[in-house]
Amino acid sequence: MSEWAMKRFWKEAGISEQQDGFAVVLDGRGIKTPAKTPLVVPTRALAEQIAQEWDAQGEKIDPTTMPFTKTSNSALDKVATQHAEVADMLAEYGDSDLLCYRADSPQALVQRQAARWDPVLDWAAEALNARLEPRQGVIHAPQSAEAVANLSRQVHGLSNFQLAAFHDLVSMSGSLILGFAAAHGWAPAEDIWALSRVDETWQEEQWGVDEEASRIAQYKQKEFNHAAMFYHMASIAA
Repeated sequence: MSEWAMKRFWKEAGISEQQDGFAVVLDGRGIKTPAKTPLVVPTRALAEQIAQEWDAQGEKIDPTTMPFTKTSNSALDKVATQHAEVADMLAEYGDSDLLCYRADSPQALVQRQAARWDPVLDWAAEALNARLEPRQGVIHAPQSAEAVANLSRQVHGLSNFQLAAFHDLVSMSGSLILGFAAAHGWAPAEDIWALSRVDETWQEEQWGVDEEASRIAQYKQKEFNHAAMFYHMASIAA
């Protein structure tokens, strides 16, 4: 038996400017999220991207081809109802950031980590007013309370739509600093993603590629790239 799928019932998707943002409409009628919240987004660019996803649907709707709709639904149905909790969870990464835990050997890996990760930490010290210090080994050592507080304050200051994307930037990379770097456009998303994979890339060079691990990493990279694009679309002026 084939799985049930919602069929296309509209001819054209578009956008409608609202007092609180931009609504995505189908034949002039507004869309609602799974929780029945009107799908109204903060920027015209994001609304246009979502409308394109709906216009691109065939006879049957395929949700897997609608990532901007999905993330917007999360922003409205999940993040908006628990913004502080989500922000707290992500801010906790700052006290145990991936970039701060370094190998003590072999020397080639130690040097590679320093060469790749130190510039991002230096950027964060200036741009985010948060100097995080690296340490060798995996045993947790608290960071400066002031630095952690500064990072937390900036996470809490994100909008619901920014925070929805930021959640994936941080969780996929395992680093609050890399999440901020992607959000601020410090480097292309692909380059920032590569920084989150320094250790894994080293292991692949030594022992070869694990096909299953590589498949998972490719999926995460795709989600990371999408989150970076969504963040910027949710932040630019209409």
